Amino acid sequence: MSIATATVAPELTAGTWNIDPSHSEVSFTVRHLMSKVRGTFTEFSGAIRIAEDLAASTATAEIAITSVNTRNADRDQHIRSADILDVENHPNMVFTTTGVRAEDGEYFVDGELSIRGVSRPVTLAVEYNGVGDDPWGGVRAGFSATTTISRKDFGVEFNVPLQGDKALLGDKVDVHLEIQAVRA
Repeated sequence: MSIATATVAPELTAGTWNIDPSHSEVSFTVRHLMSKVRGTFTEFSGAIRIAEDLAASTATAEIAITSVNTRNADRDQHIRSADILDVENHPNMVFTTTGVRAEDGEYFVDGELSIRGVSRPVTLAVEYNGVGDDPWGGVRAGFSATTTISRKDFGVEFNVPLQGDKALLGDKVDVHLEIQAVRA
């Protein structure tokens, strides 16, 4: 089925759906030494605008870099520093869609991600988890999304060489989103 002809699932009505940060999660994983470190960003906002023709749908999100949490205060402070994400000069990451498409029954959101003043194309693989009424009189939609980015593509070059050809940090960052959005 072509995304150009796909319509919105009947329960996912066209309109604006605001991301509920208290029921959503923005997380990441990056190799550190011989294992992987996981972290989250706890402050973010955004909206999903569902169109009658799903291909015309859009999404925007803004993530406060100061809210990074890897469960280690010293590491979090270093991530905020000019060595890595430079929160003083670039306090937010921003994502804006450039397209929505389906391929072989899977959905993808293409967009532009800006980190440290550098914008690059990113594709999110998206799973639609359904819609339902919440206990507060609202209607919620759920989505899961993943992507992998290169931190170097965004100007995050910091690293410490280790014995041999190893380095303190890996280049690839896996990004995971669990989103609940409330119909406006």
